[in-house]
Amino acid sequence: MKRIVLLLLGVVVFFSCGKKETFKPRDISTVEIEILLQDSLLNVRAIEVSEVSFYATSNGRIGPIIEDYEISLGDLNEVFYNNESNNVKDSVYLNYRSIALTKENVFAFNVGSPAVLVKIENDTTHNIVYQENHPKAFYDSMEFWNDQEGIAIGDSTDGCLSAIITRDGGSTWKKLSCNDLPNGIENEGAFAASDTNIAIVGNNTWVATTAGRVYYSPDKGETWRVYNTPIVKDRETEGIYSIDFYDALNGFAIGGDYTKPFNNAANKIRTQDGGKTWKLVSPNQNPGYRSCVQYIPNGNGKELVAVGFKGIDYTNDSGDSWKHLSDEGFYTIRFLNDSVAYAAGAGRISKLVFK
Repeated sequence: MKRIVLLLLGVVVFFSCGKKETFKPRDISTVEIEILLQDSLLNVRAIEVSEVSFYATSNGRIGPIIEDYEISLGDLNEVFYNNESNNVKDSVYLNYRSIALTKENVFAFNVGSPAVLVKIENDTTHNIVYQENHPKAFYDSMEFWNDQEGIAIGDSTDGCLSAIITRDGGSTWKKLSCNDLPNGIENEGAFAASDTNIAIVGNNTWVATTAGRVYYSPDKGETWRVYNTPIVKDRETEGIYSIDFYDALNGFAIGGDYTKPFNNAANKIRTQDGGKTWKLVSPNQNPGYRSCVQYIPNGNGKELVAVGFKGIDYTNDSGDSWKHLSDEGFYTIRFLNDSVAYAAGAGRISKLVFK
């Protein structure tokens, strides 16, 4: 009897170990769009989600994303931080294109020169923690590895990509020397279109450029290497506009040419080896130009959403095929969970529910 029981247990264990659970991606077919903030002067390319989500605008305002009612910027002036309160000399007009959050602080970076990085503490105190007056200064994106360490990247200034790093919670920032970075390409930079030129998974960091290249650091910016990709990049308006990684191996990037938004020949690329090699996916298939792509949480690296001023698109097979969900245009998107996201663009910030 004992032998029979052991034999039966062995059979159960064998078939249990041999059975593989397969992930079945959803088939999202609709997206519901609810306007949260609306104003004709609103132009938002930088949003970040957390317990309290924030956005930054091209007209120098920073504020929380507030749900449950539609409201205009004019009604919320007391909550926003405008460029006058930053005490920038000569009344510099701050065009914020990147934003980052830690547990204690909000950081916002403008584009153009002088480059001004603002740190907001306790929702009230804001200080300039980095300023660069190089005539070619133009910072495009910013992310944090953790509450103490973060990175911002920008266009080339002295023969290499611009990159600044903090190791003290954003109080001070140091620009990397060209000796610390791979050799640059003339005029190589990034597109300040959606604040998604940087992707981080653990200590791994990927930076996407206008030259269609991907910079990679395995150690939070201490060392770097660079990889070429097959994305379209022959014109100055072409290249990678957005990059995201689901895990340390699987990543996706999208771009194209915003002046020819329906071109779709070579604007979507995928990696499965951590960015070392990239392949074109869905060539000559829509979507065309998009400014932002993001993996959907818990989608096993299969589900992504891409947005641009020509609409919203979804894939559940890692980008091999796409479904157009809406013609509503946005510049950038961030997911709260696997069904809800915030998206922003010209004139509004919205809540998106995918079903």
